[in-house]
Amino acid sequence: MSTPVEIVPTRGKLGILLVGLGAVSTTTIAGVLAIRKGLAKPIGSLTQMGTIRLGKRTEGRFPKISDVVPLAGLDDLVFGGWDIFEDDCYAAARTAGVLRAGAPRTSPPRTGKDPAVAGGLRQALRQAARRPEYQEGQK
Repeated sequence: MSTPVEIVPTRGKLGILLVGLGAVSTTTIAGVLAIRKGLAKPIGSLTQMGTIRLGKRTEGRFPKISDVVPLAGLDDLVFGGWDIFEDDCYAAARTAGVLRAGAPRTSPPRTGKDPAVAGGLRQALRQAARRPEYQEGQK
């Protein structure tokens, strides 16, 4: 039998860096914010609603994963991201159809304000996007 592993509880914030602010990334952010505000349930979230079997099936022990493994809570998630387009995350979510027109901002826009993101990183992404292997019709 193997030696049990101690899992240290989480503390502080967990940063999630998203590359590209399209429909998938902005849906993730909007979903977490909606769950935090009580506007939605975490349907489909393995970490929030998923269960795990402990012991034999006949024992009927199926706690939530979050009750067994000390994961960061949704209130501890902090999102960051960048894209080759100039839109902030809110504008990108509106463009992708994730948010309806008139949807309120939950916080001031910050995407693109960081000099590293606005400068060097954005330039590097644009250069990478122009590489021949990423052009349409190239194999």
